[in-house]
Amino acid sequence: MSGILAGKRILITGVLMESSIAFHAAKLAQEQGAEIILTAFPRPTLTERIARKLPKPTKVIELDVTNDEHLGRLADIVREELGGLDGVVHSIGFAPQDALGGNFLNTPFESVSTAMHVSAFSLKSLTMACLPLFPQEGASVVGLTFDAQFAWPQYDWMGPAKAALEATSRYVARDLGKQNVRCNLISAGPLGSMAAKSIPGFSDLADVWNHRSPLEWDMADPEPTGRGIVALLSDWFPKTTGEIIHVDGGVHMMGA
Repeated sequence: MSGILAGKRILITGVLMESSIAFHAAKLAQEQGAEIILTAFPRPTLTERIARKLPKPTKVIELDVTNDEHLGRLADIVREELGGLDGVVHSIGFAPQDALGGNFLNTPFESVSTAMHVSAFSLKSLTMACLPLFPQEGASVVGLTFDAQFAWPQYDWMGPAKAALEATSRYVARDLGKQNVRCNLISAGPLGSMAAKSIPGFSDLADVWNHRSPLEWDMADPEPTGRGIVALLSDWFPKTTGEIIHVDGGVHMMGA
């Protein structure tokens, strides 16, 4: 099959709904020639149902990125299915409800710790779990962030968690560069995903795009972000690492 991912083997996390960025990344990856495998938590059966809407059948693995046992067995499962990996998509983020929605100053550390572990530390954990599967030519790791330069309405502790994710990506890029492993992030604008809907007052945050985006932004269209992910997974960015690519309609560069 032709395409910019022809012959690539890609692991993709975070396919929860057909509206998920990860679903569109998976769909586009298959259309561009990749073999893919999906991970899911806490409901693999939900991802299995959504996966039936992809162009080709794909295996779904249960993976809790905070569970050392799950991470420890991941390489063996993937090796049996695909033989190895050329790319990984980290589309994972979570914060307890008391860490969102205007409760920043009252959030307990336990909730902050959970947000940091799931949303930031897991990029390192997942990459290291997959490292034995990468070929000598290297691999591409792509994560998803939401611009952590600013304090967004209602986003609260997910903001510092995304800032930690962005820093983690740079350190992963630094330490794995000698093994030809690239690590980059896509900074996406707001989309109507399940993750977004879990944020109280999300519409207040998203409304920024109605007034400040130079390019028209459609919250119901994850495909531009999916295209960015697929591009970074391909060989078209062979010397790009530690980077954050904005797919946000241009809001990130607008002044006050």
